[in-house]
Amino acid sequence: MSGLTNRGITLTNRPAGHPQTSDFACVEYPVPTLLEGGVLRRTLYLSLDPYMRGRMREVAGYTTPATLGTPMVGGTVSQVIESKSESFAVGDYVLGYDGWQEYGVSDGKDLRKLDPSKAPLSYALGALGMPGLTAYAALLDIGKPKAGETVVVSAAAGAVGSLVGQIARVLGCLAVGLAGSDEKCRFVTEDLGFDACINYKTQPLDEALKAACPNGIDVYYDNVAGAVLEAVLGHINLGARIPLVGLISQYNAVTPPPGPNLMSLLVKRALIHGFLVVDHTHREEAFQADMSKWIREGSVKVVEDTVEGLENAPEAFLGLFSGKNVGKLLVKVSPDPTQ
Repeated sequence: MSGLTNRGITLTNRPAGHPQTSDFACVEYPVPTLLEGGVLRRTLYLSLDPYMRGRMREVAGYTTPATLGTPMVGGTVSQVIESKSESFAVGDYVLGYDGWQEYGVSDGKDLRKLDPSKAPLSYALGALGMPGLTAYAALLDIGKPKAGETVVVSAAAGAVGSLVGQIARVLGCLAVGLAGSDEKCRFVTEDLGFDACINYKTQPLDEALKAACPNGIDVYYDNVAGAVLEAVLGHINLGARIPLVGLISQYNAVTPPPGPNLMSLLVKRALIHGFLVVDHTHREEAFQADMSKWIREGSVKVVEDTVEGLENAPEAFLGLFSGKNVGKLLVKVSPDPTQ
């Protein structure tokens, strides 16, 4: 298929502090000719996630920095529109990593077929994708919650946190969320079924945690670190477990923020354990089976925040760091034929 023009959002500058829309550019370039064994697909959905902020730095962390002048990285759901591969046919829906662009080309080894009859395609980037596996594996494998225990999760209205609390409830735990507005707290308790939610911006954290967690905290699923972690540490129980999954409070920091007093970890013999989802791909089969079952049963509700148009990806991405989104943030790049 020749003559196609691709459109992508590239990183033009490595921001210091909070990124700006001026750090991105929308560019056009030709789609390369498909070689033998290749697969060409049109992007339907693009995932926007906080980890992308780390990829914008020049210094490598646990992932390779994004390259200036090339499309930003990101998970995608696409439809195959041309194939010279025996593994994929035109019309197939696939999960890949094509990034912030309208078309992707590869040899197909990086793709996984999706069945739209089993779940909406967009779920593969959220509840049935990397955020879902992050919620599932970190909570179960590190948090190890037991029925009757108290599980607290920060960023409770986000893509990962919204699932963590719901899974905790399925397992018979008391689920307490932390979110940045009264509206989000109402959503977390009334729509998602958390037992309580604390507005960390307006409520005194120490008093609010004491009231919401009268028996202390057994598992703290941490997506933000910083002041919230410091407050939670004052209420952890003996042998508490803390999956440390995100540091969103400091992703845009120019200098490292001051850390909490970790004495309570020592005194309470608590476990705090860093988590990267790439280390837990062996849990994929169990995760897909359990999460699909919970969604079918209605025990877990899937929440998506969808933005229309690739050109709106930069502004939507910036909203991740000011709390604008609720649930999984997606960009609908092209029409979804299954809808």
